[in-house]
Amino acid sequence: MKPSLSDATAFADIPADVLLAIDAVSEWFSVPAGWPLINAGEPPDGVYFLASGSLAAFKPADRGGHQLLGYIRQGEPVGEMAMIAREPHSASVFAMRDSEILKLPPAAFDLLVHAYPAMMEHIARIMLQRARATGKGSPRSDPKVYAFISTSPTIDIELRARTLQAALKRLGARAVTITEKDVLAISSEGMNSAWFDALEQKNDAVFLVSPIADTRWFRTCIRQADRIWFFARADALPSTPLLPPEEPSPARQFRLVDVILLHHGMDRKAASTNEWRIACDAARLFHWRGLEDADAARLARVIARRSIGLVLSGGGARAYAHIGVVRALREAGLPFDVIGGTSMGAVVAACVAMGWDNEEIERRISKAFVESNPLGDYILPVVGLVRGKRVDDRLQEHFGETLIEDLEVPFFAVSTNLVAGDVRVHRGGLLRRALRASIALPGILPPVVDGDHSLLVDGAVLRNFPVDTMRDLHRGPIIGVDVARRDGIDLEDFRDPPGFFGWIAAHGWQSPPPIASLLMRAATVTIDPWEGRSGADLLIAPEMPDIDMRDWKRFDDAITAGYESAVAALQRPHGLFQQPQNDVIGNLAGWSSLETAD
Repeated sequence: MKPSLSDATAFADIPADVLLAIDAVSEWFSVPAGWPLINAGEPPDGVYFLASGSLAAFKPADRGGHQLLGYIRQGEPVGEMAMIAREPHSASVFAMRDSEILKLPPAAFDLLVHAYPAMMEHIARIMLQRARATGKGSPRSDPKVYAFISTSPTIDIELRARTLQAALKRLGARAVTITEKDVLAISSEGMNSAWFDALEQKNDAVFLVSPIADTRWFRTCIRQADRIWFFARADALPSTPLLPPEEPSPARQFRLVDVILLHHGMDRKAASTNEWRIACDAARLFHWRGLEDADAARLARVIARRSIGLVLSGGGARAYAHIGVVRALREAGLPFDVIGGTSMGAVVAACVAMGWDNEEIERRISKAFVESNPLGDYILPVVGLVRGKRVDDRLQEHFGETLIEDLEVPFFAVSTNLVAGDVRVHRGGLLRRALRASIALPGILPPVVDGDHSLLVDGAVLRNFPVDTMRDLHRGPIIGVDVARRDGIDLEDFRDPPGFFGWIAAHGWQSPPPIASLLMRAATVTIDPWEGRSGADLLIAPEMPDIDMRDWKRFDDAITAGYESAVAALQRPHGLFQQPQNDVIGNLAGWSSLETAD
């Protein structure tokens, strides 16, 4: 029987006669899971309404891939913007599970818009909500149905699901866990799209739980999920590929897959973290070290769309201010669930991702950059003013052989590939090597040669404040800390400048010459140093008018400026939670722990 939009809760505020008119002139058809409804670039041929099932919108990505924009829920329109503008579709829409669609042809849409203004008002509200929600971690932009798949019979996947269900309850979110036992009494006809629709409407998250097995329920889980989470033991070796290619799944098709790597005390390392990522073809990887711990709390925040991303900009010595900001945010009880940065911001972000406390971060940064000049090994320039060995030694001393994928907190660093002329986002591999590339200021530090087609330099050349990079990796609120300044050049340094040895005689070996500022400004002259600030939900921009990017000895002053700026920002009303931050602190103070009251 043809479905009716009157059954959709999304249309509860639309007059019954409007819904009846849509039903009367609409075309009804089905789209199998994984099939396209709309392809980017195609001309509009009507407006679609999702009667049941699940759709997702994607924009074209590099090398023929897809980047998720968001999900379309029951009763919502699809393709309305292209239809109204009479322009080609800017995104593709695919069925995430078997879906039923009602289509209004162009003539019928135009007729109903004129006859029933209430329908256009409803669509306009949805369009406005989508525009505001794009990338902001709204319910529409995030998954609701998860497949929790255990890769080993020794993993108690139901216990893990119940633990996350309890953690979500503490955050005020409702989740339901569905196992094979729960569906044995349901016929194949009963377990259809409408059944999943009902689960979605009643819950903030739905967990479909199954081990990897040759069963109908397992195949249902991976085919019906918005996102797949593979739970794996850190002391086990994955089979590659983990699933046979004949097991179709829209989530796998679009790499909406994550690995949750479980640690059991002192793991006997059987495979690298990256081997698990490759085996699952995963887009993200999380570590879960205990049971009811900080890692479980982080996963719950990710599911509840309350995880927090922290972005730290480059800025030379001015980036010391990030240390003060981190201290203030921690004192306020705010957790960091994904963290990344550029140049010196990436170095401080890496310290946080290592799990170091405030005192250890200060001690290590002071030792590496304040107690002696890491840029002091000057040479006659061929590819840089300094040899770079001091920087290499300090990164080796403090970060050793740590891999990015093994860090406590998911992390990324940004560098610039001069050969390709694009941004390199480091999400795996040797941490110190990624940091070395991210801080390779052109003309100062030698660049990093990576393979046959990559020459990596400071990320600030193209992306000094990588909020958009964070937005691509993380769907929740973002706190951005930008220490850039527009007036990064002191003209007095260039009026009758002394020679090299004259500069050294006047300033010593610890103070880099003005060419450092000159090269940095020349490398980034076409880039707005404040680009991306509007993308942060909470922006912290420490005021340090008298601190230059070369003032490596102004350690304490910069940290104090960052701390005071963060405290002030937390007291101001802002768009992060649509309420004054001092009211939010009480709500967020327990986010980093599961020991909060029910």
